Amino acid sequence: MLIKRILVVIALLPIGMAIILYGKLPFVLAFVLIIGLAGWEYVNIMRKAGFHPAMILVPAVAALFVLMRGYDGFASAPWLISMFLLVSMTWHLVDYERGRDKAASDFNVTVGGALYLGWIGAYLVSLRNLPEGKWWFLVVLPSVWLADTGAYFIGSSFGKHKLSQRLSPKKSWEGYLAGVVCGTLGGALMAALCRLGAGPASLINPWRGALIGFVLAVLTPLGDLGESMFKRQAGVKDASNIIPGHGGVFDRIDSWLWAGVIGYYLIVSLF
Repeated sequence: MLIKRILVVIALLPIGMAIILYGKLPFVLAFVLIIGLAGWEYVNIMRKAGFHPAMILVPAVAALFVLMRGYDGFASAPWLISMFLLVSMTWHLVDYERGRDKAASDFNVTVGGALYLGWIGAYLVSLRNLPEGKWWFLVVLPSVWLADTGAYFIGSSFGKHKLSQRLSPKKSWEGYLAGVVCGTLGGALMAALCRLGAGPASLINPWRGALIGFVLAVLTPLGDLGESMFKRQAGVKDASNIIPGHGGVFDRIDSWLWAGVIGYYLIVSLF
């Protein structure tokens, strides 16, 4: 399993790096696809949990949030969110009239999924669109990946105290603390490397990278636990099997969602 995961990463990493560095429309469309697929997986998970979220609406609107964030930033957000809420309500009113007695709960699941994946996920585009965005992106996301990697290897080898018995019993406090250390050091290292590319006038430096890495390593595991909550309620192990050795798209981006929005506001607020 580990070998398969590594091979997939090796295959996808050059493509991902090229898209991140180039940015613009290819970057936006890549995340439109990623978030749309995660939305489709979310719908299937919640249907296995007994809910009937709108199969078409959730992935389509989640992807639309990302597309519009790339097109005009936050300018279209008021009308887009408003229309989505009204269309969602209409969808589930019709569903109730057709005999679905739990349509009110389904409405909440539809709205929650599209906003969580689409609105929050779109901050990855907002992060990339910042000044020096490609370099900030290469500080934020790798910090999370390094934190996850450190947590996995230390936790699996030395973990004894469970972090979350019900949501993710394999996670340990030892792994979590190792992740915080690795994320902090990883943020500093990535910032130092990115500064070489961005130039000496860049706002990016190892101290700021360490701060971002620390905050993200502390908080982004909640994104992982959040997806685990959905899967636990539905009784499934993975969101799907679309990525060999990795499960589904949602399984891969659960921490990214938190990293994008937290990283964005850390950068625009502090730096």
